[in-house]
Amino acid sequence: MRMIYGDSIVSTVAKLCITANYKLRTDVKQSLKIAGRREKGLAKYALKTILENIDIAAKEHIPICQDTGMAVVFLEIGQDLQVKGNLIEAVQEGVRIGYKNGYLRSSVIDEPLGERRNTGDNTPAIIHTNITAGDKLKIAILPKGFGSENASALQMFKPTDSMKKIENFIIETVRKYGPNACPPLIIGVGIGGTFEKCAELAKKSLTRQIGKLNKDLNSRKLEKRLLKKINSLGIGPAGLGGKTTALAVNIETYPTHIAGLPIAINISCWALRQAQAVI
Repeated sequence: MRMIYGDSIVSTVAKLCITANYKLRTDVKQSLKIAGRREKGLAKYALKTILENIDIAAKEHIPICQDTGMAVVFLEIGQDLQVKGNLIEAVQEGVRIGYKNGYLRSSVIDEPLGERRNTGDNTPAIIHTNITAGDKLKIAILPKGFGSENASALQMFKPTDSMKKIENFIIETVRKYGPNACPPLIIGVGIGGTFEKCAELAKKSLTRQIGKLNKDLNSRKLEKRLLKKINSLGIGPAGLGGKTTALAVNIETYPTHIAGLPIAINISCWALRQAQAVI
């Protein structure tokens, strides 16, 4: 049984919060560059400006976006690992320190229906845990801004609903909210499970690298079909029109009940920030 201490978790999470907000994922940046070569006019100018913003943020060690998000944390905990101390509290403390030391905006409020007072340190984070084989702890930080988070949607379909109806739901969600979600977008889709499981799948799908093929052939075909249809909407970079409304559609699925077909959409803006580490 391997043991790790809470202090190492705190310091790792703090560093990841800062890294994720200062430096964009390589695959996202590369996809934006490729999109820039396809576009013309205002769309091309918007992508050029976005790429300049990314470079300045990394060079000057400042946030890519003023909305430094609500910290979403995915933990994969090895079953042969023992944590000395409180794992969840260590993660929350790491977020607290990271947002303070990185001069990242605190956006979390305490009572959604009350006075909505800012907690002052961007905690609590949203933490998802999963038990895996081995003795390692994998931590992935996904700071989620709410310009795109507010473009999320979930619907409980009937098993008899057609694929066309399902596709229309996804496409119309992008058409309705896409211009306000800072395109080009990355579209996360969760299919199956239960009400809460498909939403988690949609969020987790955003952590998959752009261009990495879905293991399931049917899901892979649907991803390609949806991406083509979404890009034909003409919303374009920054909502200024163009060929690139989305960089990717990532679908994750899970077994579900015979009577149900839950589907969730979680959209990310072009600033899909993520950093991860294994300890």
